[in-house]
Amino acid sequence: MSHVRKKREGFRVRLEPEETALLRALMEQLLALLGEGPGEDGELASLGIAENATKSDDPVLARLFPDAYRDDGEAAGEFRRYTEMGLRDGKREAAQAVLGALGEHGTDAVLDEKQVQEWLRALNDVRLALGTRLDITEDWYEEVGGMDPRDPRAPMFAAYDWLTMLQDGLVRALQ
Repeated sequence: MSHVRKKREGFRVRLEPEETALLRALMEQLLALLGEGPGEDGELASLGIAENATKSDDPVLARLFPDAYRDDGEAAGEFRRYTEMGLRDGKREAAQAVLGALGEHGTDAVLDEKQVQEWLRALNDVRLALGTRLDITEDWYEEVGGMDPRDPRAPMFAAYDWLTMLQDGLVRALQ
């Protein structure tokens, strides 16, 4: 079972081989979902400005990159145009930081505070993605409690719960 502890040298994260494999798979899926993003071919892309950024039809991407102005589509589009590439880059960097710290057969890593913050951002992004796909609400524990173990969603609910515990362990270690 995952274990997070604050040590003198940093924050020690220990993950079992199965947990490491799950986290690796989820981070790789997040990176694939994030993709390159809109407008990276244009001449403004070098400045981090997307020429054709629009809100995604994919509910997960729409959740990861929500409109900044719900009542003003034009302002939301302009905001997205100037920020989405940078936000996407930050999410990719956080996921890659997690992948870089994972071991081959289990994980026993010591992270500094910056790395813990990257882990927290990446874990949050994966939890948002899973939560959106599973339509998780505040009552999700009750829903899972009555769920048939053969339900194909059961492993994803278990992954969501485990990610929540790992994220909680990191937050508690930072305090």
